Amino acid sequence: MRLTTTTNVSVDGVMQGLGRDDEDRRGGFVRGGWVIALTGTEEMDHINEVYGGATAFLFGRQTYDIFARSWGAVPEMMASPIGVALNGRPKYVVSTSLTDPTWAGTSVVAGDVAAAIRELKTQQDGELVVPGSGFLVRWLLANGLVDQLDLLIYPVIIGQGTRLFSDSGPDIALELVSSRTTSRGITIQTYRTAGRPEYAKATADPNI
Repeated sequence: MRLTTTTNVSVDGVMQGLGRDDEDRRGGFVRGGWVIALTGTEEMDHINEVYGGATAFLFGRQTYDIFARSWGAVPEMMASPIGVALNGRPKYVVSTSLTDPTWAGTSVVAGDVAAAIRELKTQQDGELVVPGSGFLVRWLLANGLVDQLDLLIYPVIIGQGTRLFSDSGPDIALELVSSRTTSRGITIQTYRTAGRPEYAKATADPNI
């Protein structure tokens, strides 16, 4: 399977607490719920397509818990295209503490996580989609396990909160697969990972 991350971010890279004001208040975050007012039909069509095209889903523990008590428990959300996809496909969650998940179709990934995910990717064709899960995405990138990134970039600066990319991490070249801007000003970018970037070398003459 191709491992694809799908992430909603602000212009300044924040991905925390996008759904509701009380969704994720870690670190004193008080600006939650910033995505809803900006999301329209075009954005939801794209998100529905990404989730509907998934063969399986991979989560970090925090995002898994948020999804389990919403998409996995609220009837109206379960009946939506996203909910149908999430409840009908295998779900894997990386965790050292979760031993008995109650959301049907969930398997816990523990131990040698990198080896387990590499093995999972070889088991069948399709898309292994990672929704949100910022800590996990950063870890997957550092371990060379991400094949594709799907980014929805919202025209807003949040100014606080957890960002998708840390201040210190791997350098990764990206190949643009597709790009478009919705009528609400949200850019939808899809990239493939392409090794390390190339860096310009200094010339002998600093004036050249």
